[in-house]
Amino acid sequence: MEIAVLNSKGVETGKVTLPEAVFGIEPNDHAIYLDVKAYLAAQRQGTHKAKERAEIAGSTRKLKKQKGTGTARSGSIKSPVFRGGGRIFGPRPRDYRQSLNKKVKQLARRSALAYKAQESNVIAVEGLSFDAPQTKAFKEVLANLNLTGVKTLVVLGEQNENVYKSSRNLSKANVVVVNSLNTYDILHADKLVLAQDAVEKLSNL
Repeated sequence: MEIAVLNSKGVETGKVTLPEAVFGIEPNDHAIYLDVKAYLAAQRQGTHKAKERAEIAGSTRKLKKQKGTGTARSGSIKSPVFRGGGRIFGPRPRDYRQSLNKKVKQLARRSALAYKAQESNVIAVEGLSFDAPQTKAFKEVLANLNLTGVKTLVVLGEQNENVYKSSRNLSKANVVVVNSLNTYDILHADKLVLAQDAVEKLSNL
């Protein structure tokens, strides 16, 4: 698959061929579902905790005599049946991470990229760099590419601190390196902007 390469002014300067092994496959929806579910599960802190009856601060005296009251026997004010008592089967701290095979993750990423290519939502850009972090300059590049107000994922071939810092204040722009690209980020963005040096590395994704 061949797409146009644009410069930071939005002018076409050439063509680039996207790796067929990544962008030309038949997308696998189930692999995408599994990978996104695992990603979202890993975002959960899992620090929730409710006190059970053994952890409640309260008196340990027996509330009433065992027999002869005509009601159920009760031995502690900390019982879950009383207001202020412990919680039955309350949440406990846990790790929500789910394991997923490496090849399933790879298939999911490639499937997400294939969908973006099929929908013509992939843009290649050359020479994406700044002398210093500047949000205004980054916004100008997005404007030249007709991406103002569009959820955009910019993929770089290697870490570029100036580009990353220039995008941090923009809620709808996200900058990642090829090695840290994940299925959720690809699907969450409306447009995928690939730096020219990132296109070559996508074949190993």
